[in-house]
Amino acid sequence: MTQPVLEVTSISKQFESVRAVDGVSFDVGRGEILGYLGPNGAGKTTSIRMILGIFQPDEGEIRIHIDGHSGRLLKERTGYLPEERGLYADATVLDALAYFAELKGMRRADARQRVIQWLGRLDLLDWQNKKVEKLSKGMQQKVQFIAAVAHKPDLLVLDEPFSGLDPVHQDLMKDVIRELRDGGAAIMLSAHQMNQVEELCDRIFLIHHGRRVLYGRLDDIKAAHGEHVVRLRFEGTAEGLANLPGVAELSIQGDRASLRLERNASPDVFVRSLPAALTIREIVVTRPPLHDIFVRTIGREDNEAA
Repeated sequence: MTQPVLEVTSISKQFESVRAVDGVSFDVGRGEILGYLGPNGAGKTTSIRMILGIFQPDEGEIRIHIDGHSGRLLKERTGYLPEERGLYADATVLDALAYFAELKGMRRADARQRVIQWLGRLDLLDWQNKKVEKLSKGMQQKVQFIAAVAHKPDLLVLDEPFSGLDPVHQDLMKDVIRELRDGGAAIMLSAHQMNQVEELCDRIFLIHHGRRVLYGRLDDIKAAHGEHVVRLRFEGTAEGLANLPGVAELSIQGDRASLRLERNASPDVFVRSLPAALTIREIVVTRPPLHDIFVRTIGREDNEAA
């Protein structure tokens, strides 16, 4: 593996009696999206603020490796989309974004040109001369995103990038994030929409009570959780599904059934054992979604702590 852009080694942070982050280590490589996940209060925000230099870790080290530089954060090479709005409400969209790009080291003319390109890419060109306060929440989210990426950062930290966006613009945002990854950016993405994370991320880091509980490639994490999930839409009676070989859990709602198979159960054996009297209209066999892995892992950690 090539040297990562972001390297976090055993960082910890204490606030009075609360250890918000406890010995966390991970890295993010160029051309990669790392999903940085956890429930509320898990330590995500504190970790991100240490990476951005807002807080200093009590222990451990954070290093940035960009073009021969190896050390502290280079703010002009980093982009950050915060969960909270950080825009000048009474400025026009173009002026506000060009100003933020200039703060990152861009020349004024280049900054305005780059911002106009991004406004076109995110369907905001007609709003360039409107004040930020006149924009909808979703539009403001896209403007905030442009502020994070207009200067072409090598490291991009996105905190809830889909907040306030409708489904159409969520898909647009996913396309843009993939383009940035394919262009070589190292991206750290924190979000609560597990389906969005699952579509985008190459690797996952799950933090809970300030500590790492899952870390690795998404495919490997799914394989480690073993079980397959089967979803059916059917006609007929489904009472006998629970007795089929390999079924660990069964939920039926109307003409739909959701089943979790045992760890070593064969999906092929299960499908072949479906009763002939049951007419299958739809069937999907897959690994458990990231949402289920997230919920079960956090629940197990809480039970063990209790």
